[in-house]
Amino acid sequence: MIAFQPPTSVPRRVAHRLRRMRIAGSLARYRSFRSADMPAFTDDRAECKWAVTSQLPSCDVINLHWIARFVDYGSLFPQLPRRIPIVWTLHDMNPFTGGCHYTGGCEGYLHGCGNCPQLGSDSRNDLSHRIWQRKRESFEKLGPEQLHIVTASRWMADKTARSSLLGRFSVTHIPYGLDTDVFAPRDRHLAREVLNISRDAKVVLFAAHSLHNRHKGFPLLIQALSGLRGLPNLLLLSLGRGGSRVEVHVPHVHLGHLNNDSMLSLVYSAADLLVIPSLQEAMGQTGLESMSCGVPVVGSAVGGIPDMIRPGVTGLLAPPGDADALGGAIRRLLQNPVERAEMGANCRRIALEEYAIEAQARRHVTLYERVRKLCQQ
Repeated sequence: MIAFQPPTSVPRRVAHRLRRMRIAGSLARYRSFRSADMPAFTDDRAECKWAVTSQLPSCDVINLHWIARFVDYGSLFPQLPRRIPIVWTLHDMNPFTGGCHYTGGCEGYLHGCGNCPQLGSDSRNDLSHRIWQRKRESFEKLGPEQLHIVTASRWMADKTARSSLLGRFSVTHIPYGLDTDVFAPRDRHLAREVLNISRDAKVVLFAAHSLHNRHKGFPLLIQALSGLRGLPNLLLLSLGRGGSRVEVHVPHVHLGHLNNDSMLSLVYSAADLLVIPSLQEAMGQTGLESMSCGVPVVGSAVGGIPDMIRPGVTGLLAPPGDADALGGAIRRLLQNPVERAEMGANCRRIALEEYAIEAQARRHVTLYERVRKLCQQ
């Protein structure tokens, strides 16, 4: 184990409860502004302050992923020995913002946050600025060679490099990987039979953790499909939480939340195309999964989506927030089965060449060896 000595003057259960109340209280004053469908906003502090840090085993490299509400910045980063490098794979923008996970176009993270639009704040010294300050103090304890950032998209790499918190650390672009044997093309007729979907349906798939997550853009897709109601046999197939409260004006089958990869592969294979209408998106794992199943993707030209969608090769892009253009791209692919089939074949080929989990593993091993050598110099 790495030797950390957390304070023990207060019983652990009491300390956790008091800390939870303190963190919740910081956000409470902004609660009236924040509706349930707003993007997540999380503190740099964790309820169990020392729980993760005190249980770290002896290691050569630490690889962090999504740590919000789990790892306490102030108890981890300042305490790590200089000889142990950290590779941090970013899945959203939260590590270099004052609390938001997607900025919605705000650039406060470039100069210290404050006046946070997601808190409805007009104060420079609001919660977002205080979180930013605490993160800065934690990161200042790290040498520039000790923390190395990995991003799945070039867009995230650029945002990280420009940020005021993580800009001094090195960044490497390594796309997400996936098991291309599990996410593989399945027999479309069988897939539709299992899901009770007509063979003649023109199936547009939307997949997200929640249909009510604003930055995923589901309302934009509904608007786009409303302009396509004249297309025969149009069907929207959706995955995610919250579908029972969604009003859709085209035939709609909602499958709820699935966490079985084999079943997900079947759902992708039943679709004619996947749509990612996001307003902001770090990468979009659903796009990679769809491509690996040989299904082309239509998406908004934001964030990491253009890394996946190569117009005319693996799918089509539409300007962000443009429902008419998004609908036009969907219509084009649904009405051109030959082009759609060619794109599907390209998707599978590129997934095998660039996104197979074996390729991702090799890239990470190379990075681990490099950062370890830097920390030992």
